[in-house]
Amino acid sequence: MPVQLTKAQIEQYHDKGYVVVEGVLSPEKLKRLRQETEAIIAQAAQVTANNEVYDLEDSHSPQNPRVRRIKEPHNHSKFFWDLFCDTDITDLLVPLLGENIRIYGAKMNMKAAGYGAPVEWHQDWAFYPHTNDDVLATGILLDDCDESNGPLMVLPGSHTGPTYNHHHDGHFCGAIDPEADRLDFDAAVPLTGKAGSMTIHHVRMVHGSAMNTSNRQRRLLLWEYAAADAWPLVGTRTPPAEYDSRIVLGTAPSEIRVREAPVRLPYPPAPHQGSIYENQKDSGRFFFETFADRQKAAVG
Repeated sequence: MPVQLTKAQIEQYHDKGYVVVEGVLSPEKLKRLRQETEAIIAQAAQVTANNEVYDLEDSHSPQNPRVRRIKEPHNHSKFFWDLFCDTDITDLLVPLLGENIRIYGAKMNMKAAGYGAPVEWHQDWAFYPHTNDDVLATGILLDDCDESNGPLMVLPGSHTGPTYNHHHDGHFCGAIDPEADRLDFDAAVPLTGKAGSMTIHHVRMVHGSAMNTSNRQRRLLLWEYAAADAWPLVGTRTPPAEYDSRIVLGTAPSEIRVREAPVRLPYPPAPHQGSIYENQKDSGRFFFETFADRQKAAVG
């Protein structure tokens, strides 16, 4: 039987802003997901720079391919599109988003063993605010994930707070200055689990992830979903002609719902474009550069 959210998990999502659901993907679907992912990664040896498919590690070369993100994987494989719309996933989101759900975007973030790049603290809402904040991201674990291989980390309850400044030197950089805002990063919770599990976090949740320093990879398939009556305020990935095609559950509404939420627009755009990894190169201050050293010191 498909996994369903418990009452406690629904309450945790609304209260804390996140939840981890075990066993969402069957072993068969997980195996196919890994195969499709590896097929796309195999083509990266032919690429020398970031493009519409790949975001590459700075140390990437054709002889030693290193991919840190597959962009919009559902545009490159029908399997990913079918998984995007899979009711084993979308039905789980009904208690959180309602019965009418639209897709917004997708990516797969990958942290290779020993060098997988970190992602600085940020809120997805800073990148794509909507007319209401019934928007979330799911993360499907392709690999077992624990605290050693760079799990997604969240600040519980931060989804009910302000939208923090994600600018540096007058430009959007896609990262929060860790010294400017009084955030308790020591309270961060790592979202760990077995392969086939799925994380869910609210669009306003403050989150990030450290470098993978373990000898195991960590791949996370991130789907972005919104209530169908939430409309993007910044540009749009869902122009009217495509709106109905992006409804994965229920129907398209006749009206857009507007609900108050703190919005900062991501303009002027980041000097480095292409992905959050590129945006954050202009952050100025980097929390996760010294994260591993701080962990060791705390243990010592």
